[in-house]
Amino acid sequence: MNQRPVLRPAASAAVALLTLAGVLTTAHSAQAAANRIRLGSPTDVDRAAWNGPAFTMNGAGSVVAASMSRAIDAIRGNSGSLDVVVPAGSAPTSGSRTPECDTVMGLAGVNSCTTWTLTKASDGNNTQVNTDVRKAEFVDFAGGDQCRYTGWKGTALETSVESVVAKGGGSGGGSAGHHINSPVVYDACNGSVTSAEAVADPYDSYISFTTGMFDWAHYGGVVNDSHFVTRDRMGRTMAFVARAVEDGLAGGQSAWGVGVEEGGGSLYIDRNGLATLYGEDAYVVLADHRPERAVPGRSLSYSGFKIWHLTPGSTFDFKNRPTCGYYLRSVTNGVPDPNLYNGTPSTCGSRSGTAPTES
Repeated sequence: MNQRPVLRPAASAAVALLTLAGVLTTAHSAQAAANRIRLGSPTDVDRAAWNGPAFTMNGAGSVVAASMSRAIDAIRGNSGSLDVVVPAGSAPTSGSRTPECDTVMGLAGVNSCTTWTLTKASDGNNTQVNTDVRKAEFVDFAGGDQCRYTGWKGTALETSVESVVAKGGGSGGGSAGHHINSPVVYDACNGSVTSAEAVADPYDSYISFTTGMFDWAHYGGVVNDSHFVTRDRMGRTMAFVARAVEDGLAGGQSAWGVGVEEGGGSLYIDRNGLATLYGEDAYVVLADHRPERAVPGRSLSYSGFKIWHLTPGSTFDFKNRPTCGYYLRSVTNGVPDPNLYNGTPSTCGSRSGTAPTES
């Protein structure tokens, strides 16, 4: 039998931060206080209106320059510049202390980029953090530990991020930052589940969700997943959406999984809900009926998951979700069908916004 750790190191270990120029540092019990590093202009842009919202959903933790550039250009209407804030749940253990901002500052139309390292749930009510976020036009959640991010639910930070999107700015992130931007968040607060474990028991103790945090327009009913093909996460996403339907987490009789591959995979989503894929493949997985079996301690059985395989350059319309262009896969007694990541899609004709036909 596999040995599983009792505690998740990312959630339980204290974070040690170095004192840097331009960083706020104050000891606080076993954890460091909120830390701020700002690159670029010390003064925020002051502008009456913005043209978003726009979103980026990345398969790995780093910023994808192509999709981020498109989001920045959409929000600023290709005119002027804007400010970006990067909330992070922990500081990098090596290399730059501001990896996301290092990339962002190399893009056109950026006035400043501020990294906030927040190690406690209460940091979500930090006054300066929320001032910076509310003045920004894009919030990019760093990779790391989405359980820490869900700890900010109900804090001022949640409301501040929502205000950025509401004024026509944007939100996004990679890996953990991708997870937190879906309305149903696989929070991994009890541990990280594998596909094999999830289909063997969709109520495995390592499967836990947070709902009621961010619910962006046109993106309802979605559970995000990351590092999708490399870490073979199709099976667990199937279990997630089956659970979401069975338990009513998605607010209806269907739930959608959005899995993005690492290595530069990124979905840019515009103000009308149209997503364009950059870099690497992505998958949209639909559960549109209750599972044949999803109960604690038993393996999953679900017939007919609908799967859209997106390749770089293709689009998916989240506002008007397609009813064709998918292939079907099932899980029977905890055993998924073979060839989960490729299939012959149903014919769409000339309908726009659907996944392309595969050769």
